[in-house]
Amino acid sequence: MKEKLARFYAKDGTKTVLSSVLSIIIGMVVGSIIILLVGISNKSLGLSSVGEGIQLVFGGLFSTGRSAAGSLTFGFNSTNFGNMLFRATPLILTGLSVAIAYKTGLFNIGAPGQYLIGTAATLFVALKIPTGSSTLYENGGVPAPLVWLLAFLAGMLAGALWGAIPGLVKAYLNINEVLACIMCNWIAANLVTWIFEGSTLCNTIESGKTGYIYKTSYNGVATAKLGLDKIFSGSQVNAGILVAIVLAILVYILMDKTTMGYQLKACGSNRHSARYAGIADKRNIVLSMALAGALAGAGASLYYLSGNTEFFWSTYQSLPDAGFNGIPVALLASCNPIGVIFTGCFMSMLDICGLQLTNLTAYNEYITDVIIAVIVYLSAFALLIRMLLTSKKSSAHEENANADPENNGDAAADAGGKTAGENQTVLGTDPDTVSAADTKGGETL
Repeated sequence: MKEKLARFYAKDGTKTVLSSVLSIIIGMVVGSIIILLVGISNKSLGLSSVGEGIQLVFGGLFSTGRSAAGSLTFGFNSTNFGNMLFRATPLILTGLSVAIAYKTGLFNIGAPGQYLIGTAATLFVALKIPTGSSTLYENGGVPAPLVWLLAFLAGMLAGALWGAIPGLVKAYLNINEVLACIMCNWIAANLVTWIFEGSTLCNTIESGKTGYIYKTSYNGVATAKLGLDKIFSGSQVNAGILVAIVLAILVYILMDKTTMGYQLKACGSNRHSARYAGIADKRNIVLSMALAGALAGAGASLYYLSGNTEFFWSTYQSLPDAGFNGIPVALLASCNPIGVIFTGCFMSMLDICGLQLTNLTAYNEYITDVIIAVIVYLSAFALLIRMLLTSKKSSAHEENANADPENNGDAAADAGGKTAGENQTVLGTDPDTVSAADTKGGETL
């Protein structure tokens, strides 16, 4: 049993998961300590609120409110679970965007810009093509599901084209992709603001909503629920989470089971060696960033095609959080496409816990942001944590080896005698007899 556990522990995948879990545990502990310090320092809160705050940080997803006596109650909260899946959808796809670029040796910090460009393309297609159930147009006949599909593909295509720009300058001009991505982010922010400012898509139907673009449901376009709204009643969840999971599986197959994925990872490991082996490194760099942009654009499409989300079009001073949050999602999963599904849901769960913390206690939801920051910081040192785990295991082996030196010495002597005997037998001599075969020219062999 111990040998099986040792072999299981020795696997790289096990160490990767352990390092991520350790990062999460430390982050949650730090958040609990912050709640404790705030509760002690604030007389209006007290120690009783500390216990409630810690409960909500760890189990806010299961919070169902307060009882008549005022104590917290917990159970299956369908609204919280559904909203967690809904919020996880863009995080999973932006996490995949960062992960696929990282596998190719690139750091895609341009996911926010790709997300914005994907949003603009999606909303223009979804709202500009009249459907039969539109409230914006009198005459329309294009089926809403077809418009949804076109809008989704438009978001992916726009994100891919925007993501290819840093890839091109990296491949052909050797300009660092981080700098190129940062510039593309702010160009996208200003470009999207300019495009929507002069458009007819600003919400003039609802009072005080001109700073927002119409929901796609105004044109009869919305992501199908597929019965998820009945399972998670009262939430915003839709089939977008299923699309995100399918895309994650496809990315895993692409990167681990295809020749293209091998070439992309080869370029990430060593671009010059890959070129020497006949792999088109420049093409693969551009392709990697284009795929990353397409995934970020897909995240934006699924979020705004839900039919119940509004886009604030004045983006020239800010960038979407979903784009940046894809970085910790990817790092915490060690850029594994399947792992990104779970880390995306975990980050979304922390958001839900933060909301519950604010609604049910006097604590601020930004405590969960501190937890996320700590987890992100530790995720960046995942390799160091893995090295520490490996060295700890090696030390344990050495201690076991030195635990009984007498038995170890006897065992070594027996092994040495057996080896000598075997060598002499190979030479055609008896182990207990010294013959001429043991010497040559007066020197012992």
